[in-house]
Amino acid sequence: MDKVSIARTKTTEWNSFPLEPGHLAIRWLGQAGFAFRYGQHAFLVDPYLSDSLAAKYRAAEFPHARMMEIPVDPAAVRGLDWVFCSHRHGDHMDPGTLPVIHRNNPPCRFIVPAAKADYAVENVPLPGEVVRGVNAGQRIELYPDIHVDVIASAHEELVFNDSGESEFLGFIFQLGSIRVYHAGDCAPYEGLEQRLSADPIDLAIMPVNGRDEYRASRGVPGNFHFDEALQICRDCKIPILIPCHFGMFEFNTVDELILKDKAEAADDQVQVILPKTDEILNVSGLCSGP
Repeated sequence: MDKVSIARTKTTEWNSFPLEPGHLAIRWLGQAGFAFRYGQHAFLVDPYLSDSLAAKYRAAEFPHARMMEIPVDPAAVRGLDWVFCSHRHGDHMDPGTLPVIHRNNPPCRFIVPAAKADYAVENVPLPGEVVRGVNAGQRIELYPDIHVDVIASAHEELVFNDSGESEFLGFIFQLGSIRVYHAGDCAPYEGLEQRLSADPIDLAIMPVNGRDEYRASRGVPGNFHFDEALQICRDCKIPILIPCHFGMFEFNTVDELILKDKAEAADDQVQVILPKTDEILNVSGLCSGP
């Protein structure tokens, strides 16, 4: 398999930087949030660009104070085509971010789990005409060279509403010849590796804050441990892993020095890229096809 080429570039802008044809730009926004640009199109996944959870949980056991600064002012974001939200938790479907983005990007569409589309309209809130509900198993054709396969995710376990719709989703983006898997919040579940192996994936974005009984007993569901995410990439022949969902909340992160050591110790089967919020990852040289 050809080596993936990734160039890191420091940035102070969210979207105004040179991009060669056929290349993909990715910027980490903290937690599971990412900005993508491919050609003339820009979209976000799970942006948490506010302090809404700190306000909501100020008096709670876990106060949700941010450990990192907000890297991008949501009021400055322009030119968005789509925002994808993997599930309804506030750090993925943020009421402090999404309405601001909508006001400044009227054509933008918000793609959310069908199981939580009413929640997005009533609680975020977003106008119903800009919200599109999707379910696992669907393919969304956005442009001739861009589509998205929606798959289920297990935020410790698979959860369905009364209509059988998945409440937690992951997305496989086909951007020209580039395929990117964004897991949302997810832990291993039966059938995941079979789905990820069905077509070659070039790059996986996976949460690595782990899970344990202490957090679960307090209503905080967990995600992959780093070693699990790495092994899935090995087994599914995904050549590059971008870990995420760390460094945001003190009660729900991992030791970043340990994470760095593990990333550096990974074997040649998988290249691990630890993202930074002030860098653009310019991805090229990928070898899969549509």
